[in-house]
Amino acid sequence: MPHAAELYLPRLRPAYRTEGGAAYLGDSLELLAHLPDDSVQLVMTSPPFALLRQKEYGNRDEAEYVEWLAQFAALVRQKLRPDGSFVLDLGGAYRRGIPSRSLYNFRVLLKFCDELGFHLAEDFYWFNPSKLPSPIEWVNKRKIRVKDAVNTVWWFSKTEWPKADVSQVLTEYSDRMKKLISDPAAYYTPAERPSGHNIGASFGKDNGGAIPPNLLQIPNSEAGGQYLTACRRVGVKSHPARFPARLPEFFIRFLTEPGDLVLDIFGGSNTTGRVAQTEGRAWLTFEQNAEYLAASTFRFMEKSASVSELNDVYTAILRGESLDLSHLNAPLLKFA
Repeated sequence: MPHAAELYLPRLRPAYRTEGGAAYLGDSLELLAHLPDDSVQLVMTSPPFALLRQKEYGNRDEAEYVEWLAQFAALVRQKLRPDGSFVLDLGGAYRRGIPSRSLYNFRVLLKFCDELGFHLAEDFYWFNPSKLPSPIEWVNKRKIRVKDAVNTVWWFSKTEWPKADVSQVLTEYSDRMKKLISDPAAYYTPAERPSGHNIGASFGKDNGGAIPPNLLQIPNSEAGGQYLTACRRVGVKSHPARFPARLPEFFIRFLTEPGDLVLDIFGGSNTTGRVAQTEGRAWLTFEQNAEYLAASTFRFMEKSASVSELNDVYTAILRGESLDLSHLNAPLLKFA
């Protein structure tokens, strides 16, 4: 089977490729234009957020953010397969100088659905229990707000009926549910509930796990992970705004099948590509910052790689070389 690089972007030269996919250095607007229409099953990404203070990874002011992001979304819609999905992780923000929330992430939602033709398949909320209290002014100093620990994650689709299979993301049953399944008659009597729902005996059937809620509780705590460890060893700056591997893992398993193409248009440290490869999906990643893209190669290198080996790969990317890392098969460590 042709490699993802040859199959989807045959005229472009990747910064690096692996057994499962390829990463490209450049502006996503330009790179997206080269992709065939109706080719991508899932775009999973976390763009720079619309924050008041400028960050080193290039966020925009909230006033211009929605229109800026809509440029990418319009192209994404063209490139998605008819039953494809676009999952967008957006953090919250406060308005300048006052303890009142910005509505930018909701304006993005309305813009994409009302003007670009997307459907909101479902709204998700990522709760990061390990997030530090913020913003400092309102939470730590004045103590008039609680910490902001939930991101909105919009699941957009090209059609009202996107590909999805919840059986691929079932969660472990609670201890109480396990007892019910083991002996339904002792714990549950089928009856109509006050709400009017009629729940029958099949409620006690073992379906292999529980259906997850749209609140995803995933700590973002990868201090000892493979990527950060390699960055420290080589002495390079890691990407400051990474999402944990379990976030793209959930949506990749939920919305795609092995062999489908997964794309991240704001690749950063390439968590999405690494997880997609582990899950047997083809992947492409676009990132315009050469340092971030070079360091993302560490996710595909063995934990035992020497500082010299890590540095050689990193500097080769910065020199503009195109590397083939297909011979590397580093395992994906949890939260790495």
